Parts: sequence; C-alpha cells; structure tokens
Amino acid sequence: MTAIAHKPARKPVRGRDIVWMILPAIPFVLLLAGWTIYWAIVRPNMGTLPPVWTVAQTLWQITASGELLGHIIASLGRLVAGVSVGIVTGVLLGFLVGLNKRAAEFVYPLVIFFSAISGIVWLPLVIGWLGLGPALFIFLIWNTVFFLVFQNTVLGVQLVSEVLELGVRTLGGSRLHTILNVTAFGAMPYIMSGIRSGLGFGWRALIAAELVGASSGLGQMIFHAAEFHRADIILAGCVVIGLLSLLMDRLILVPLERRTIERWGLVTPGAKGA
Repeated sequence: MTAIAHKPARKPVRGRDIVWMILPAIPFVLLLAGWTIYWAIVRPNMGTLPPVWTVAQTLWQITASGELLGHIIASLGRLVAGVSVGIVTGVLLGFLVGLNKRAAEFVYPLVIFFSAISGIVWLPLVIGWLGLGPALFIFLIWNTVFFLVFQNTVLGVQLVSEVLELGVRTLGGSRLHTILNVTAFGAMPYIMSGIRSGLGFGWRALIAAELVGASSGLGQMIFHAAEFHRADIILAGCVVIGLLSLLMDRLILVPLERRTIERWGLVTPGAKGA
C-alpha cells in the first residue's frame, strides 16, 4: 500500500489579518481625500496643483503611449548598474576593514566625512570629470550606496561573536573557512540592512541627477514637464517614483532581509505576531 500524501491545511484568514493587510493603505487614502477636499475648496491654479483625477488621467495617457515605460526602463537600468557597483565594493572593502580593528579605526573618520556629503553635491564636479553619460549616474549612485553598505558591513563583521570564530578555529577550521562560514553569515543581516537603505538613497540620488544630466528617465521627464508648467506630469512622475521605490522595498528587499534574519537565527519564523 502506498501512503497518500496530504496537503497541509491552509490557515484560515482571520479578521485581524485582513485589517493588518489593509492598514498600510489608509494613509494613502487619507492623503488623496485631503488633496481632493483641499482642491475642491481652494481651487488652486492647474499649473501648481491639479486635482487627483487630472493626475490620474495624465498618468494613464503617458502609460498608454509607452512614454512612461521608456523612462522607467532608463532609470531602472542606471539604478541597477550604480547599486551593483556600490554593493560589491561596499561589501568587499567592508569585510577587509572590518576584519582589522586598527584599520577600521583608521578609516572610520574618513568614511564619516565623505558619507556626510550628499551625492548630488558632487554633480557639478562630476559633470566636468566624467561628462554627461552613464559614468555620471554610476558614480553618484555608487557614492550614495557605497558608504551605507560599507559601514553596515564593517559593523556586522565586528559584531560577530569571537566565541563562534574561536570555536571553528579550534575544530580545525582555517582562517578563510571561518570568514566564509561564520563571519560572512553573521554579518549578513547588517549587510542586508545597509543594502536596503542604500537602494532607497541611491534611487533618490539618481532621480535628482536625472533632473540635470539625462535625456531620458523619470527625473528628466519631471524636469521637462516643469519647463511647460505641467504639474500633472510632475505629480504623476512623483507617484511613479514613490510606487517603484515601495515595490522594490516590499517585494524584493523586505523578503530578502526577513529571510536572511530568519536563516541565521536572529529570529524564528514563528516569532512574528506572537
């Protein structure tokens, strides 16, 4: 006789679960309601603040025409390139510095100094150094992402318990084996936190750079609309920028960060909602 496999019963969706799913949307609903009420009472100039339905109509038009998709692809392509360079360099250099406390103390003041300077401040100089092109955007995004990832990586490496490392070394593990199997895993939650923050700040730096130094992209779409006083396009672009950032965070970064934290034992999957 063969055993019949039974599918695990799905947990029933409780009213409290539905409330928690809907709750994050309430601030957006209130914002739209406030916007609509304000516009109905004050009736501001269409060139400064159009009504919600006009922005929604404009958003639909630029989406249907394919214009919006082209700008989104251009912006996301630059973001992926710049963030990738920032993450790789930030993690590698963060590990090298984090493994040596004296090196960390030596480099830390310099890192604090440059991380305090916003990436967009470099724009006038970088245009002269690199010109208007992909290198400009990669540098500005790298400058924003690198320091956040670097600092979090150094912190994560230094906070890994020495007891765990000594235990592996006592059992015959090499220095490289200890770094790859203990230090790297122990620092991973901090690295993911740095990546999450870096992506958000990198996205903002990119949009700001596109306002000046791009021929396409969401930032350039907004800048071009401002020349013709098209507040509806500007606001539609802001909505798209915010939605893309929210989707990247909720659909990619939050699940990765949660899985990383659960995977290496900082919390347990059942701890949520306990």
